[in-house]
Amino acid sequence: MKKKALTAIVLASTLLAGNAFAQATEGSWMVRVRAVNLTSANTDNTGLGLSVNNKTFPELDVSYFINKNVAVELILTVPQEHTVNSTVVGSDIGTLSQLPPTLLVQYHFDAPGFKPYVGAGINYTKFSSVNLTVPGADIDRDSFGAAVQVGVDIPLSGNMVLNFDLKKVYIGTDVSLNGANLGSFKVDPVLFGMGVGWRF
Repeated sequence: MKKKALTAIVLASTLLAGNAFAQATEGSWMVRVRAVNLTSANTDNTGLGLSVNNKTFPELDVSYFINKNVAVELILTVPQEHTVNSTVVGSDIGTLSQLPPTLLVQYHFDAPGFKPYVGAGINYTKFSSVNLTVPGADIDRDSFGAAVQVGVDIPLSGNMVLNFDLKKVYIGTDVSLNGANLGSFKVDPVLFGMGVGWRF
């Protein structure tokens, strides 16, 4: 009898210890691919009436779940080319590319049948391939800004989810003409994405 009781205690202790270890080291990965539509705010105080075009492009994100509710997400894409327009000139004045990796901390809510989330973090945008036809015109190549996010994952089958995601990202740059600062131009886009994800 004592032997059976001891065996039961050891088994229960092992299970409890294993559960505690699992909770302490809980973490899983999710990869999502999305089609994202970018709509720019195009806020300009340079006097040139600058704007860039809206566009749709692919996006990849990788998330690590620290626990069932808290995750860290890195959002990636390839450099996106935009056409730059000036209302003062009355036409397009060139092109530029931007690479905007974004790092967010998310909270995922528990809900039956779906999992909504909110996130906040930081964006770094690198401007490259800047080709402006206005002589002497240039922009700063680096931008740091905040990013906020809401979204939802809807389970499909197995470890696959359907994802809807909405972000506001603060991206801007200073504009100069022959070395003189004219002011700032803010893209500050809203990005709506839809895609699928896999959790593993």
